[in-house]
Amino acid sequence: MTPSEDARRASSCVALDIGATKVEVGVVHPNGEVGIRGRIAVADHPDDLFEAIASLMDDIIAREPVGIVGVGCAGPMSDNGERVSPLNIVAWRDFPLRDRLRERFGGDVHIEGDARALALAEGYFGAAKCDRSYLSMVVSTGVGGGIVLDGRLLNGDTGNAGHIGHLVVVPNGAMCSCGAHGCLEAEASGWSIEARTGRPANEADHATRERTADLVGRAVGTLASVLDFTRCYIAGSVALGFGDEFFQVANKSARRTSMLSYTRELEIRPSGLGIDGPLLGAAVVGWRAGAQ
Repeated sequence: MTPSEDARRASSCVALDIGATKVEVGVVHPNGEVGIRGRIAVADHPDDLFEAIASLMDDIIAREPVGIVGVGCAGPMSDNGERVSPLNIVAWRDFPLRDRLRERFGGDVHIEGDARALALAEGYFGAAKCDRSYLSMVVSTGVGGGIVLDGRLLNGDTGNAGHIGHLVVVPNGAMCSCGAHGCLEAEASGWSIEARTGRPANEADHATRERTADLVGRAVGTLASVLDFTRCYIAGSVALGFGDEFFQVANKSARRTSMLSYTRELEIRPSGLGIDGPLLGAAVVGWRAGAQ
C-alpha cells in the first residue's frame, strides 16, 4: 500500500456492493470493521432499483456521515462505472451509475467490478496478503473473478479483465446470460445449477456438487498455466456452501488441468474475507482511488 493510500484509509468509507440478488451498504472503518449496514433484495425493486439503493445510502449516511463512496458492482461496465450492464440485472443496460451516484452524493464516488473489488480486498485484508500474483473468485449466484499479477490488479483494455465466469468449460454447453454456450457461469453458478436440476444450489446432490467443483478447478488450472500464478481464493455461497469437498475436488481438477512445472504448487483455497468481503472490496475501491 502506498503512502497516499494509507492517508486515504485514515477515513471511513461508505461501501456499496451491487450483486445479482442483493445490494448491501455499510460503513467500513480503516481497520476493516463494518459498522452501520443495510441491504435490499434486487428482486424486490424491478423498476426502482437505483432509488431504493439511494434511499438506503441516505439512511446510512444520515446515521454516520462519510464522504468517500466505494462501489463494487456486477458487470460488465465501461470507464470505471460510467455505465454498467450487470448481466443478471436486466433493467440496467448501459445504466449511468457513476453519474447518478455523484449527482446524489457528491463527486467522491468510485466504482469497480464487484469480483475485481473482492480481489483487491483479498490482498488488503484477506488470505492473499503475502501473494504478488493470485486469482480471486466468487462462485455464487453468478461466477466472477479478479486477477492480480505482480501486485497489480489486471485491467485489460476496458477495465473488465477477470471475468472467469465466461471461460468456456463445456463446449456447446448450456446457454449463458452473455450469449455464449458452456461458460463456467452457465454450468457452475447457483442459477445454472437450479436451471439444470430444478433445485436450488444448497439442495444439490453429490454428483452436482462434484461436477461444479470439477469445472471450477478446470477453469482455474487453465488460467494458472496461461498467467503463471499458484494461488486461487474462492468466495461465494455455492463454493463455501459445498464445503471442504468442493475445494478437494477443485484442487484435483486444477492440478490435472495445469501440468506445467511452474504450476506444481497451484492451490485453491477459501477466501479469507468472510461474509464482509464484498463490502471490504468496495471500500478498498474508494480508498485506492485517491492514490491513482
